[in-house]
Amino acid sequence: MKFSEQVKPISYLKAHAAAVIRDLESGGGPVVITQNGEAKAVLQDVVSYEQTQETLALLQILALGKRQIEEGRVVPAEEAIEAIRRGREPR
Repeated sequence: MKFSEQVKPISYLKAHAAAVIRDLESGGGPVVITQNGEAKAVLQDVVSYEQTQETLALLQILALGKRQIEEGRVVPAEEAIEAIRRGREPR
């Protein structure tokens, strides 16, 4: 798939909405919608959107973990496991 082929003016979307949705469903990739020659929106199928959101959530968790490591807010795994077993917070 060439990304350049996935750029459509808003007038195309208005005239061919059903075909655009069909292409999205069949894995045609995202479609960039332009207005007055400028990119204004991206249309994407729901499954790809959900995967993107899940990926973003995981990246946020990783960034949080990295920040906690940099701040020294870590405990050894053995200590954390023992605290969980005893039903309390690790130090």
